[in-house]
Amino acid sequence: MGLLECFGVRSKPEIYYYNTRFEFHPQVLAGKLEELIKKELEKGKKGVVFLCIGTDRSTGDSLGPLIGHKLQEREKRRGSRRRAAIFGTLERPVHAMNLEQYQEFVARNFPDRVLIAVDASIGSSEHVGYVTVGKGALKPGLGVSKDLCEVGDIFITGIVGGSGNFDPVMLQSVRLSVVMRMADCICESISLVENLWDFSSAV
Repeated sequence: MGLLECFGVRSKPEIYYYNTRFEFHPQVLAGKLEELIKKELEKGKKGVVFLCIGTDRSTGDSLGPLIGHKLQEREKRRGSRRRAAIFGTLERPVHAMNLEQYQEFVARNFPDRVLIAVDASIGSSEHVGYVTVGKGALKPGLGVSKDLCEVGDIFITGIVGGSGNFDPVMLQSVRLSVVMRMADCICESISLVENLWDFSSAV
């Protein structure tokens, strides 16, 4: 759970906002994500890792595991055409207690891949339901006053609550429908990016 809009993203990168509540166009988000990934691949990286952060024990913080679960199921169906490694699912979540271990594992086993960090975040109240994408690392845990290490070459977040309320209890009251809608929108956009990979040798 990051506090993305207020602080916690290294070097204040450009952040792109996508409203999942009204006229969401997955191809627009996919276009930006593909652009960011391509720039990282041009640096010599090969392949992609999605690190989906959060816990299924809190509705508001379940965005990452939901996305990880959906991505993993799709990668299984792809079989030998798998393009991405996915960590952080409903069955095996990546959260505050094990994030550092997962980061070390990814750095050791996938050192040349683009790391995309996915997390729920806290932002301004008018942006609840928005998805954000940008270049750089995010710092999970700030939204619930936890000091965790920065992670990612690229970030994707879904804003689940307003920045005026850091109470973890608030996360329990987030509507599951809001989280599921953002998870579906993000996964649909990632699927479009992967479809582009199928017609190229970029990844």
